[in-house]
Amino acid sequence: MAGTQGKVIAQNKKARHDYFIEETYEAGMVLQGTEIKSMRAGRMNLKDSFARIKNGEMYLHNAHISEYEQGNRYNHEPERARKLLLHKKQINQLIGLTKQQGYSLVPLKVYIKNGYAKILIGLAKGKKNFDKRETLKRKDAKREVERALKDRMKG
Repeated sequence: MAGTQGKVIAQNKKARHDYFIEETYEAGMVLQGTEIKSMRAGRMNLKDSFARIKNGEMYLHNAHISEYEQGNRYNHEPERARKLLLHKKQINQLIGLTKQQGYSLVPLKVYIKNGYAKILIGLAKGKKNFDKRETLKRKDAKREVERALKDRMKG
């Protein structure tokens, strides 16, 4: 749904390992001044973060943005809940989908697009352990095929 352009600040690499991503949504982020400065310096971590809808608004929880070094007393709280900006229609659609069993909202990556901080949210369904193993087997098999083709081209 959304193509990224601009500087990627943080990626949640574990999300694609732990979840099947059904659909993606691009959302804006409501940030304080020291947060965006710290993000532009690349000091953000999406590990263990998630999005939740509360009172018709979407919030990002557990995303860590380190304090800005020159922020002194105006600094932000590193793990506060941050509001995400989506259209009302999209939020209503997500409310319906997340009420279904097994669906959750997982942040995939944060980037800067046209000067604004954007986040790519994935509608995700959790993988079981055997699904994770299957994915790893497929990945390894693909890597082996590519390696064999590469060796064949050399010889």
